[in-house]
Amino acid sequence: MPSMTMIQALNSALDVMMERDSKVLTFGEDVGYFGGVFRVTEHLQEKYGAKRCFDAPINECGIAGAAIGMAVYGLRPVVEIQFADYMYPAYDQLVSEAARIRYRSANDYTVPITVRMPYGGGIFGGQTHSQSPEALFTHVSGLKTVIPATPYDAKGLLISAIEDEDPVIFLEPKRVYNGPFDGRRDRPVNQWSKHPASEVPEGYYSIPLGKANVARAGADLTILAYGTMVHVAIAAAEDSGIDAEVIDLRTLLPIDIDAITTSVGKTGRCVIVHEATRTSGFGAELAALVQEHCFFQLEAPIERVTGFDTPYPHALEWEYFPTPARIIKAMRRAMEA
Repeated sequence: MPSMTMIQALNSALDVMMERDSKVLTFGEDVGYFGGVFRVTEHLQEKYGAKRCFDAPINECGIAGAAIGMAVYGLRPVVEIQFADYMYPAYDQLVSEAARIRYRSANDYTVPITVRMPYGGGIFGGQTHSQSPEALFTHVSGLKTVIPATPYDAKGLLISAIEDEDPVIFLEPKRVYNGPFDGRRDRPVNQWSKHPASEVPEGYYSIPLGKANVARAGADLTILAYGTMVHVAIAAAEDSGIDAEVIDLRTLLPIDIDAITTSVGKTGRCVIVHEATRTSGFGAELAALVQEHCFFQLEAPIERVTGFDTPYPHALEWEYFPTPARIIKAMRRAMEA
């Protein structure tokens, strides 16, 4: 199998689905001729024409609204919001329309749209290019939320998202677009070509939504993570000397509660990691789920390692970004409790 970056894997997923199904199309700001700001849609307009891969005005509300209308009439739009930070003008369309139409129409209509958004920090994007808004979507009934951590998962999950009959928010951790990042900024940059999950089939395959992955097996402690934080958590586990199991959630909604309870039930300890701000972040929901389902198996309080309750700071990027050192401190607190 060829080795791909996450960008190439996402491009391959779009190519496969546009070739298989003429109802699949993609559009957004600079998505067409330019191939997207991160080149995820590169060459798709050249191959499929400007009616199936095209540029949209700088109007996120209009992008989402147009996609909803297309989907109700039978198409399967995949739209790109250039950065997740720009999705706020589109939020009303996604919450009030896309997420509600199946319910409101008594299942007469569905909205099979996929909304792709690069998200997260670690690239010195500052406060308006580094946000992690996943909790804003998981709170909304009717939306599904997916976050891949590897090229292999990115392609398989994106294909499943496009095939899904419900609206899917597909958040792409841009810090790992070109290589896995373990949170150690002072070390050489890693390439996906050296990672086993960069081997990606060229053709069609899918990964079911709602199925987590054991990214690292362990017996002493469970780390729940997604996106870039999966790689940071693995680095923390390896540096700490603690035999930690790292669960890559892949999909926040639907959540794989069985994978979570199996792991925490085995280890008795749980650390939750995400980049987003701490208060009302998705980690709070994960902590509640672990408390509800694993109370009698827990041997220590649940720990959370997150961003802070501030706008994403440019100058203090690495104080804000959860690093292996911060995760290791939480792991040790859990082990010593």
